[in-house]
Order: sequence, then structure tokens, then C-alpha cells
Amino acid sequence: MERTLSVLVKNRPRVLARVAGLFARRGFNIDSLAVSTTEDQSISRMTIATMADPPTVAQIAKQVSKLHDVVAVIDHTEREIVERELCLIKIKVERAMRGELISLCDVFRGDIVDIGNGSAVVQLIGDKDKIDAFVHLMQDYEIVEMVRSGRIVLDRGAQKE
Repeated sequence: MERTLSVLVKNRPRVLARVAGLFARRGFNIDSLAVSTTEDQSISRMTIATMADPPTVAQIAKQVSKLHDVVAVIDHTEREIVERELCLIKIKVERAMRGELISLCDVFRGDIVDIGNGSAVVQLIGDKDKIDAFVHLMQDYEIVEMVRSGRIVLDRGAQKE
């Protein structure tokens, strides 16, 4: 099962390497990683998605929480969350197909952020399933390049994590 963790850390050099290194030493792949400062510039949030069963994730979270400069570890898997990811896709599209591409973007609430001679760049924001579905539909076109930001999450509701 895919699990999502937020790791709040002091915003210092080498902290990301220590956290990622722990995953690597334990033989766990990081499927998605997004890192940025929080509302407190001295703290960064790492949002990590990995495939593991609940006991394994609990063990990883416990080990990560013991690392130097780690402030907190939150397992979002069983929580009500708001999840988003950004995807930019450069698609080969001829002038005759632009209308169809625009219609697909409208359905998925995507934006064409650049259009040129024979290609377009689409920006899509949503959860993993929405992005995956759009990418699947884009297989009918030729995807020239694609980049995804990685998942970011926050718990729903008023409380702070």
C-alpha cells in the first residue's frame, strides 16, 4: 500500500541526505519526494510517498524521527488530507488537434501554458489519480517531455499537524 509521510526538519544542509539515506539503507524506494520550507523559514517539510505495509511504515517513521534535526514525522495514510501534485507535459500536437487538446484540458481543469509550432505544454494540478488519468489520455498524442512535482499533502481541518 502506498503511504505518505510528512517529515518536518530543521532547514539545514545534509538533512535531506540523511533522511533519504535511511530509506536507502533499509531498502525502501521513495516513490515521490517534495521538499520546501514551511511557514517557519527555519523548518522544511519533506513529503515522502513509499510503498510499504503499516508496520513497516511505523518502523520507518520511528527511525526517521530519531535522526538529528528531525522535528516531527506524520503518517498521513489513515488521515483526511488535501493532496496535490503539479505536472507539466510537453505534447506534440498539430494545429488540427489543438481543439481536442483544449477540450481535454478543460475536462481536467488543465491549462495550456505554452503553445508553439507543433507542440504544447500543459499544466495540470490535482491528486495522483487525476494526473495519472490525464497522462494516460495523452498517450494518444506524443509526449515529448513530462515532469511531476511529487505529492504534497496537508491534513484537512483547522488543527495544525
